[in-house]
Amino acid sequence: MIDVIKSQDRHFTDFGWLKTYWLFSFARYFDPQNIQFGALRVFNDDVVEPGTGFPTHPHEEMEIITIVLDGEMTHEDSMGNKTVIKTGDVQRMSAGTGLTHSEFNLADTPVHFYQIWIYPDKSGLEPSYDQRSYEPSEWKNTLLPVASGQNLQNVVRFHTDATIYRCDLEAGRKITFDHTKGRRVFLYVTKGLLSVNGQHIGEADQARVDVEEPLILAAEQDSEFILVDVPSCKGWGYSDETLSGGKK
Repeated sequence: MIDVIKSQDRHFTDFGWLKTYWLFSFARYFDPQNIQFGALRVFNDDVVEPGTGFPTHPHEEMEIITIVLDGEMTHEDSMGNKTVIKTGDVQRMSAGTGLTHSEFNLADTPVHFYQIWIYPDKSGLEPSYDQRSYEPSEWKNTLLPVASGQNLQNVVRFHTDATIYRCDLEAGRKITFDHTKGRRVFLYVTKGLLSVNGQHIGEADQARVDVEEPLILAAEQDSEFILVDVPSCKGWGYSDETLSGGKK
């Protein structure tokens, strides 16, 4: 199944300093039918105005990945990191047992970024940080892994059996993603128009994919998108042995 959610069906809030689309239940927005997709818990499409930002706040037990599309954010956290995250950068915080951080736009122009939260495979991890810069040429006409917990090279590493890809696909080109068996795939189109196994996904649309066959991603226009490959989470809960019960 490929479930396409159109751009106008995203939850939008304008806080003045922050304009944000929350693709899953988050903060004041709650939809019991839209909590998570596999291990993917949050995908926020944010624009923060100059001179504003998120004051110090806590996180725990989550892999938090930030992808900057345009502009820059200044980050400071309880682990002692003080960094600037710029266009093309990918940042990861493993919140683990708990951390605090702040993010402010100290530049003169708005910053546009995606923030993605994924459940870790293990709880109780020590908080940690990673960051890496990429050039747009690296994801031109290819699915470039930018953050992963699947032992890939040259990526920001996190602690889940999952991978986040970027791609800028020229009109008329197509690529295949065949890592679908027992997985879930989330697609978010930054711009352009994609055909995904024959279904059209336009700018700011998302697709939530549960299929067992390869995905054929064809650009009907010059297109940029994010692809998130996550565990399906099928089987989360009790084992068959536990469900067989016991007696005392």
